[in-house]
Amino acid sequence: MAPTISSLTNHAELNMQHRIGIGHDTHRLEPGGPLKIGGVDIEFDFHLAGHSDADVLLHAITDAILGAAAMGDIGELFPDNAEENKNRDSAEMLSLAWRRAADEGWSIANLDCIVFAQKPKLSPYKPAIAIRVAQILFISPDCVGVKAKTGEGVGDVGSGKIMQAQCVALLTRED
Repeated sequence: MAPTISSLTNHAELNMQHRIGIGHDTHRLEPGGPLKIGGVDIEFDFHLAGHSDADVLLHAITDAILGAAAMGDIGELFPDNAEENKNRDSAEMLSLAWRRAADEGWSIANLDCIVFAQKPKLSPYKPAIAIRVAQILFISPDCVGVKAKTGEGVGDVGSGKIMQAQCVALLTRED
């Protein structure tokens, strides 16, 4: 007898709600380091410019989580015209946003992140970034995928004018 869907599915999973969110952020590069990506300081001659500390990856993760939980976006939660957000630590912003989602019963199944930067080469920093993101969110580093891509010399990323990041978040909670 062939197995049925119900015999292959963990019954606990049938009572789970799954939500996917996507986050995206862009910041321009300005002279003077260090560069902060994913909560990790990276020696570089440029930094990301913005109202907060401009951590492009943490902003994308924040938006992905807020989107999956249907809780708005980072600009609504931390407006860039609010003085208390001037130079604010993006790790604190991510932590506060995550706490709101967790208070509604959400758990993070995984984060799939991409940082788009021509320079510096970010591959050596990917493990440290995954660990730092996991620490901020109190999850396992195995739940955080980090990829780094260049612009292949094309566009604003490829010319080194900007960095971008994207994140897809999968959240779960029991019904």
